[in-house]
Amino acid sequence: MAISSDTDVNALLSGVLETIQAYVGRQNDHIQSLYRIGAALSSETRLDHLLEMILTEAMGFSNADGGTLYVTSEDARYLHFRVVETRSLGIKMGGAGEAISWPDLPLYKADGEPNREMVAALCALEDRTINIADVYLADERYNFEGTRQFDAKTGYRSRSMLVIPMRNYENQVIGVCQLLNRIDPDSGEVTPFSEEDEKSLLSLASQAAIAMTNVQLIQDLRKLLDSFIDAIARAIDDKSPYTGGHVQKVAQLAMMLARAVNQADSGPYQEVHFSDEELDQIHIAGLMHDVGKITTPEYIMDKSTKLETIYDRIETVRTRFELYIREIERDADRQKLDLLRQGARFDDLNDIDERTQEAIDQARADLAFLENANFGGEFMRDEDIERVQQIARHWLHRDGEMIPLLSENEVENLSIRKGTLTLEERAKINHHAYMSTEMLEALPFPKSLRRVPEIAGGHHEKLNGKGYPKGLSAEQLSLEARIMALADIFEALTASDRPYKRPNTLKEAMRIIGFMVKDQELDADLVDFFYQAGLHLEYGRQSLLPEQLDV
Repeated sequence: MAISSDTDVNALLSGVLETIQAYVGRQNDHIQSLYRIGAALSSETRLDHLLEMILTEAMGFSNADGGTLYVTSEDARYLHFRVVETRSLGIKMGGAGEAISWPDLPLYKADGEPNREMVAALCALEDRTINIADVYLADERYNFEGTRQFDAKTGYRSRSMLVIPMRNYENQVIGVCQLLNRIDPDSGEVTPFSEEDEKSLLSLASQAAIAMTNVQLIQDLRKLLDSFIDAIARAIDDKSPYTGGHVQKVAQLAMMLARAVNQADSGPYQEVHFSDEELDQIHIAGLMHDVGKITTPEYIMDKSTKLETIYDRIETVRTRFELYIREIERDADRQKLDLLRQGARFDDLNDIDERTQEAIDQARADLAFLENANFGGEFMRDEDIERVQQIARHWLHRDGEMIPLLSENEVENLSIRKGTLTLEERAKINHHAYMSTEMLEALPFPKSLRRVPEIAGGHHEKLNGKGYPKGLSAEQLSLEARIMALADIFEALTASDRPYKRPNTLKEAMRIIGFMVKDQELDADLVDFFYQAGLHLEYGRQSLLPEQLDV
């Protein structure tokens, strides 16, 4: 073409410049869009929402009318349908909405051969982009029977198709993005996907795959953490046959309280709202609050009677008493034999028989007293403790030696005023709260769970500062820790699986909790809220025996 003048040259140069500027502008827009999309993808932590976002952005980026996002199965033998959308038909399934029930797309046939007929499967198998200008004119080796059925059913006309693999950091195909019918923004006609579309969408797919991998990794780590927490909680419950389910029930009660606080529209908690992450912290703290009991000896955790160690030593005491009674009888027989040798008559032996029977009756009464005291169900008065000590002053001949009827350790245990634990054993039980805090603080919890140790470790703290392990004051105790303390105490008071006490009814449990509020051990506002909201009744109907529901 001849250029006749400088004007024509300038016009030509101007047109070329405009074309270049338009191209650069489009490229810059694409780059900016990729930056924006990358930032959006990296901030989404919910996998279903992320998958929906990936397809939406890919369709918007290429101006596609439809698309399908597949995710590779864990065994790499199937493609799962995760998101499907056709804008012109108003179709949108999967993602954050209702799950797609369509059967998975097999990557291999029944005979084990690769499924190279389906373009999405071929894309995943060969890790390559497939760009088809018109699916009805495509290579016959591709099977578009499903596409044709869809078109026939809806009146749609599928034409251009772009199928892109999504690779993770290990260069493994973890998904496939299939786009359909690129719409020309000027004419509105369906056009083939360009080479530029391929390059841009491959870049987008790379970012999307990284985001998917990160979210899946976070979810897998969370599943691991949840499984570990659940395993520890079950191990603690299984360690003692008498407290099975305790940690699960405490977590249940704590969550009931926390959710009720969230719903409060009046009172002291109307301005309080726990986020999903904070509720998660409370639940995990409930499951982990007794983790320190792993260090508590079983014989203390399961000590159902005062004399129990590996076995209940009341059996040994009974044996000693039987020997003691036989010794009383033998002494009486020796006395009577000596009197008869001295010429006494049988009538003269009646006094010995009476004194012997009195001694035997007293021994049996003492044994019955010790058997009752061993259960730890009643408060030991000063006179009861003195009686234990008097019984211990009796001596028994055994193998040529004199042994006390009760050992020092047995006297100490039988003199426990309340419950079945000595002061030393109770200190070991209490030590579990310290160990729980120590163990949890040693774990590298993520930021969203960083307060789990504080909430779990506060379940034995009291508002008056007399709790343990740290003796925290009311000002130092968070609402979550106060919730955990109330949940732990209420579950313990109403538990029906403790052999050393009968379960309290709801009315009895609330009366005891009322005394604890009066002594400034529990939060009065929280207890009042717990009662007014009827949470004690709700928990009772779910978890307690019918005879405990007296309210």
